[in-house]
Amino acid sequence: MSDLLRLGLNDLHEELGGKMVPFAGYSMPVQYPMGVLKEHLHTRAAAGLFDVSHMGQVILRPKGSYEATALDFERLMPVDVAGLAEGRQRYGLFTNDAGGILDDLMFANRGDHLFVVVNAACKAADIAHMQAHLSGTTEVLPVTDRALLALQGPAAEAALARLVPQVAAMRFMDVAQVPTVFGELWISRSGYTGEDGYEISVPDGGAEGLARALLAMAEVAPIGLGARDSLRLEAGLCLYGHDIDETTSPVEAGLTWAIQKARRAGGAREGGFPGSARILRELAEGPARRRVGLRPEGRAPMREGVELYAGETAVGRITSGGFGPSVEAPVAMGYVAADHAATGTALAGELRGKRQPVTVADMPFQPTTYKR
Repeated sequence: MSDLLRLGLNDLHEELGGKMVPFAGYSMPVQYPMGVLKEHLHTRAAAGLFDVSHMGQVILRPKGSYEATALDFERLMPVDVAGLAEGRQRYGLFTNDAGGILDDLMFANRGDHLFVVVNAACKAADIAHMQAHLSGTTEVLPVTDRALLALQGPAAEAALARLVPQVAAMRFMDVAQVPTVFGELWISRSGYTGEDGYEISVPDGGAEGLARALLAMAEVAPIGLGARDSLRLEAGLCLYGHDIDETTSPVEAGLTWAIQKARRAGGAREGGFPGSARILRELAEGPARRRVGLRPEGRAPMREGVELYAGETAVGRITSGGFGPSVEAPVAMGYVAADHAATGTALAGELRGKRQPVTVADMPFQPTTYKR
């Protein structure tokens, strides 16, 4: 653990009894004394506080016009950047020339610049990628002096609004910059659990104060990586490096909702992004395989790497799986051949040398509660 990076709030996590494990080059809390199951259910019932400061935060500041920066950034992915309204955030995907996904990310229009949040394991590569392709129009400025907290769950609004009353008026994917006693907070109404909630970028000097102020509220508990993973799995959300990677196209991954009309065939700015030939073809004709939800029979979870069969034919593989505490059953997702991807299709997963029944299911497994 000695060569791992430490979160700014590392001492607080240890004080709270966090069990620290290596993750994406950082020492991260995987759980607290409450345990993963109770942390998961607490987030669904009240509010959970997650430290996600390992993620990469980046400012894209135009050297000239915002429009030039937006269009330049848009050329890196099959997503409408230029059409994103000020004060709003959108999900994005960097793609490669083969149509695979280099990373998934969030980006926000903050009026005169863009704010981008990327995955921890990819952030060095993502920053280099942006610097290589945007330098003509844009300063790519990694943010190194701020923590990132996520407050998730049905009580998140009431809890955060005690400290920052303005957040109550925000809707899903709104962003705001709010001066507070903790410093200027960069807040988005979004998250990675399927629940209503917020992600809050806070200056390093105010991070502990904000975390302690939230944790002092009866409805807020600290939540670790274990419950973060089971929550996002129930919500049907992808984990980069597992459910999506450089070989996976956005169409295969079921992320076509993130490809707006302007970037599709016949759109105002059709194509022009890396891998557009494959991605536009798959949008028109369908992919050879698809990401699907899976419900194993019985109580035994089927985890990443389990092979899936239709009869004696291997048709796919699980990429994420575990027990879903909210649905009280094992859940999984993975890729199967397109002709076996229909909801209700009966398959088998190879578990400890035996084939066990598993059924293709709709996602999310747990209904989302975003405040639209």
